[in-house]
Amino acid sequence: MTAPTIIAFDLSLRATGVAHHDGGTHRITTKHTGTARLAELRNAILGCATVPWADLVVLEGLALRANGGGHAELAGLHSLITVGLWEREQLFVEIPPATLKKAATGRGNAQKPDLRVELLKRAGFDIADDNEVDAWWLRYAALHHYGHAPFDVPQSHRDAIEKIDWPQLETS
Repeated sequence: MTAPTIIAFDLSLRATGVAHHDGGTHRITTKHTGTARLAELRNAILGCATVPWADLVVLEGLALRANGGGHAELAGLHSLITVGLWEREQLFVEIPPATLKKAATGRGNAQKPDLRVELLKRAGFDIADDNEVDAWWLRYAALHHYGHAPFDVPQSHRDAIEKIDWPQLETS
């Protein structure tokens, strides 16, 4: 059985992290603000996410306790993306931030640098941008669930991955 084609996004207003189906990562950025920023990010993200051969898109869910002036705008971006995926009939799943942290580090309260350290320790490579690191781990969680992870993680990490409500893929 071939590995499913999975693309993952750590949505951000400043630098959305993207993990591509081949394991590479990049950021989507914009210099705009307000509605123009949301429109540009929506178009770029949906352009990456709704390729005809993608089996699944993985998104990091919103941190419900997040504070700050940009939280409402980030929630708007999140809604634009999920509605856009739904309209395009693109299968997607959301992973809560604490679940992502536990899947990557074994701890739901891990800090951003901890995910980067785990990536270096387990995969042997370093990604400098936190948003790209998160996207990489989102894709890893999906690959692990569907039986195609590039490496294994301890049981506490696997327990977090298996608590996610994964959709049935046509390829699985």
